[in-house]
Amino acid sequence: MRKSFKLQDLDCANCAAKMEEAICKIDGVEKATVSFMTQKLTLVADEARFNSIVDEAQRICSKIEPDCIIVR
Repeated sequence: MRKSFKLQDLDCANCAAKMEEAICKIDGVEKATVSFMTQKLTLVADEARFNSIVDEAQRICSKIEPDCIIVR
């Protein structure tokens, strides 16, 4: 399943790169792209676990940049 999400309050390009790297390591993620310029997360992941993967991605984003929210 492929889906894009708006990222709210993503303030740092370096943080976006760290988020992308960490999200790609989540079990079930085929590909993840975090764009600082467009403020978007594009996620290609296992459809059966998609919601739990997005929840884990949110935890990662909050760890790296506490104000950043994935808008669903």
